[in-house]
Order: sequence, then C-alpha cells, then structure tokens
Amino acid sequence: MKYRILGSDGPRVSALGLGCMGMSDFYSVTPESEAESISVIHRAVDDLGVTLLDTADMYGKGANEKLVGRALQGGRRDRVVLATKFGIRRDPETDERSVRNDPEYVRTAVDASLTRLGVDHIDLYYMHRNNPDVPVEESVGAMAELVRAGKVRHLGLSEVGPETLRAAHAVHPIAALQSEYSLFTRDIEAEVLPVARELGIGIVPYSPVGRGLLTGAITSLEGLAADDFRRNNPRFADENLEANLKLVGELRAVAEESGRTPVQLALAWLLAQGPDIVPIPGTKRIKYLDENSAAADFELTAEQLARIEAAVPHGAVSGARYAADSARRVQSR
Repeated sequence: MKYRILGSDGPRVSALGLGCMGMSDFYSVTPESEAESISVIHRAVDDLGVTLLDTADMYGKGANEKLVGRALQGGRRDRVVLATKFGIRRDPETDERSVRNDPEYVRTAVDASLTRLGVDHIDLYYMHRNNPDVPVEESVGAMAELVRAGKVRHLGLSEVGPETLRAAHAVHPIAALQSEYSLFTRDIEAEVLPVARELGIGIVPYSPVGRGLLTGAITSLEGLAADDFRRNNPRFADENLEANLKLVGELRAVAEESGRTPVQLALAWLLAQGPDIVPIPGTKRIKYLDENSAAADFELTAEQLARIEAAVPHGAVSGARYAADSARRVQSR
C-alpha cells in the first residue's frame, strides 16, 4: 500500500481508504453480513495496509460506528486513522432527515460518537452537511474546541462549496474535504478542487466507483435488493441506466486491454488526479476489497488516462447523482 498526506498538516493515510457505510446501511444489510464486514476491516488493516476508515453517526443510526468500534478491538485502534461525521439527523420513527450543526449539537454529537466507537479520540471529524442557517464559522469554531479538548485530532467538511470552504478554513485548518468524485461525478473540478488545493486541503472522494456502476458488475436493477437505495437513484432509472451502462462498457474494453478490471481503472484514474486525492471505496466483501486495493499498486500511463477519459467523457453520465430530497442537502456555496 502506498501512503499520502491529507492536507498540509493532516494525517498520513493509505492511498485508498475504506468506506464502511454499506456495512450497516443503504445497500441491503442482513444480520449475517456483520461478521463478514468485520472480517473486511480486519483484512484491510492487518493484511492490506489500509489505514483510513470512514464512518458517520447517521449510518445505520449509529450502528456503523458501533461495528467499526468492535472491529478495532484487539490492538487495531492505534494502527488506523479513524474518521467519522456529524450533522445529518434521522428521525427514529419516520427516518426523515434534517441537518443540524449548531455548536451545542456539535458538542453532543462528538461525545455520542466517541461512546459508540469505544475510543477516546477521533482522528478526523467531519461536518457531514452544512446547514446554511448556521454560520459555518460557528460550527467550525465548536469543532476547533474539540481539537483543543483532545477529543478530535483533525477537522473535515463534506459536500461544501468554495465559499464555505474558505470561511471554515479561516477559523481552523481543515485537513480534508469529503465530496463525491468519480469518472461519473466531476462537479468539484471546476471550483471546489482549485480552492481546496490553494488552501492545502486534501480531497477524500466518496462513491469513487459511481455507487457500483463503474465496477461493471451491475447490469440491471433486478440484481439489487428491494431495500437497496440505488433503486431510487436517478442514475439507476431505466432510461439513464441504459446510457450509463454503455459508458461502463467502454471502460470495460479499456480495462480488458490493460489486464485490469473496470473498478481498478476507475480508482487508479482518481489517484492519478493528484497526490492529495484519497478515495474511500466501500465494500462488505473481501474479494471486492482485494480488487479495490490492487488499484493503488499501479500507475496509469498517459495513453491509458486518455483512453479512460475518452471512454467516459466529462459530463457524459445520465441522471442526477441524488434524488431531490438528498440533493437539496448538498451545498453549492
């Protein structure tokens, strides 16, 4: 495994992290899958050199933090950079979501996460979404208090625009910005990425393989469980899915010629966008973990990069990345 630094003064992490969300939520979770999920974390940390683990308090309504905490028992805690997030609240009865990041809530949320994770500090603490009714300076100011108190080591933001990023960084150094970024989603390249680089903020792409589309394994909705959230995602709608699968087919052709898989090319392409990029592909299967991790072991040639860009041109994807109810929480300012 190769390693990178997140931000100007951030933590040293593996070039590929592990997104743990799907182990507890959104992608059809069963009681039987928890044991394999913990095995995935163990293999990532023990055998593959993965050091960045990503979770959030809203994944599984806290269940994912508890799972990650259990997986880190037995001496693994000090070998990882543990990242979690706060800010998206889910109603326990209706599952309706809201965003809260006022200072009082920040202080409450961190203590709850520390308890669920079973740790005395969080290495990278993200504000999951920005509530525009609360000045980001107030939110980050409260997060900075957590650093001074020793509860948190580094601060991060998720899905914010350039103005918010600048305002936050002026209050306290931001080590990482977590945003959706992949061959299918390149929105941050226009304004957000340049500002992040100007300020020395690392980029942590989530959904780096297009929520599974870029793996080449999904050919229709029929293979997705009834409770899989992708059934309601615009890019998986019939008319969009057909167009997007054609793009995946083009990527597969490039992958076959290079002796790699489509997902490995998609991840290697992201890594090639700069040394400040640390994708966090998620999986709950060891075979997919191994496949993903291998993407950090090779570098694409200029010719291969050009062919990948030609196979999946910027802006060619069909459909919005979120349904309307989730899209309104993704900030553009």
